[in-house]
Amino acid sequence: MEPRERILLGAEELFFKYGIKSVTMDDIAKELAISKKTIYQFFRDKNELVETLLTVKLAQDECEFKQIQEASENMIVEVLNMMKHMAAMFSKTNPNIFYDLQKYHPNAWKHFKSFKEDCMAKMVEASIERGIKEGLVRKDVNGKVLSRLRIEQVEMGLRADIFPPDKFKMVDVQLAMLDHFLHGICTLKGHKMINKYKQLTEEE
Repeated sequence: MEPRERILLGAEELFFKYGIKSVTMDDIAKELAISKKTIYQFFRDKNELVETLLTVKLAQDECEFKQIQEASENMIVEVLNMMKHMAAMFSKTNPNIFYDLQKYHPNAWKHFKSFKEDCMAKMVEASIERGIKEGLVRKDVNGKVLSRLRIEQVEMGLRADIFPPDKFKMVDVQLAMLDHFLHGICTLKGHKMINKYKQLTEEE
């Protein structure tokens, strides 16, 4: 593994476990058993490291989301598989990471917001349109509006001031919100498929 990639992976592990603010460049160097000088050969400062890592992670997420979209047999399975992927990610993510990004790394946060609007919202809108064609989503649903609502819903679930980590699990919040969203837009056929999928999951 190249040193730059190793540094990014080490930083990712620490950021996701402890949050961004509480992790120093010294912590990363110690974790990887390298000198801090080595890190600075590849990254000017912590901010550049955070921005680079976020760019890499978002590109990976976009690729994985597209793979899920293409492999899923219908819209319901697609959305639930997306959520399963996100749940696995949220389960190992310190909730402070999003607050730290917004407060201490504005450029990285701006990039994250752009990703939400340019990639995630469009993918949700495409899923809704697919669901309408498959008879799983109501024809009167406005995909452009509801896709943005869904994305803002996900972000709201990450806010510690609304869902304090000591009272709520991030995964439980996101699953509850997704369940609410799907039941709001789906037809009876869609509801039956959701229930069928849930039963299959519970039996696994």
